[in-house]
Amino acid sequence: MTLNFIQVILVVLVSFLAGMEGILDEFHFHQPVIACTLIGLVTGQLVPCMILGGSLQMIALGWANIGAAVAPDAALAAIASAIILVLGGQGRAGVSSAIAIAVPLAVAGLLLTILARTLATIIVHVMDRAAEEGSFTKIDIWQWIAICMQGLRIAIPAAAILAVGAGPVKAMLNSMPSWLTDGLSIGGGMVVAVGYAMVINMMASREMWPFFALGFVLAAVSEITLIGLGAIGVSLALVYLHLEKSGNSGNGGGGANTGDPVGDIIDKY
Repeated sequence: MTLNFIQVILVVLVSFLAGMEGILDEFHFHQPVIACTLIGLVTGQLVPCMILGGSLQMIALGWANIGAAVAPDAALAAIASAIILVLGGQGRAGVSSAIAIAVPLAVAGLLLTILARTLATIIVHVMDRAAEEGSFTKIDIWQWIAICMQGLRIAIPAAAILAVGAGPVKAMLNSMPSWLTDGLSIGGGMVVAVGYAMVINMMASREMWPFFALGFVLAAVSEITLIGLGAIGVSLALVYLHLEKSGNSGNGGGGANTGDPVGDIIDKY
């Protein structure tokens, strides 16, 4: 698929916003489900990009910055894989390959992240000197420079992929043998499962398992829509909050309440 000039500008703009949001974390443009959806919206490939974004979001749920360890770059993975999916012109059939390509792109994006953070350290010292001078204008300017640098961290690779063009990207995807594409599809599915398993491992507690099991069963019922599942989730949350208040009140039997209502109930029975 070939993009026109307006689409190219919009794709680069979305990439720039995704890069900035990786630091600002206010509107979540860097989240794969949003970034891929926006790329699909401006390129006219909304459905395949939404599927890609949802799959990548399940992987990125398990990515987190812990101490000095920096997580893979979800923004670069989402933007680059979505652009490759659009340029490849394979539609839904290319989602599996795009997912498999996104993971090494996310790891490679760590180099750009480390470079940007190293430069940001220098900018912080410049801002410290501006603060000593009492120049709030300089502080604001360097703040914007640092944020725009994060945007360019994603926008420049996106522009490079667009510069390559649809022809080479499509030729590369079409030249991939079936055993490789099938392997990437299986590997992509396994990565999604691993990402979700990491989230469950972090959230796993005695109080959470009943809700997880209930949600897992309800999600398997095809007649329940996403709106219905959302309403059930809100209802369960309200029930949990009510039980929490009841648990803290000290009513309903002997023994100290921990503040975890479901845990208290399990302990009693």
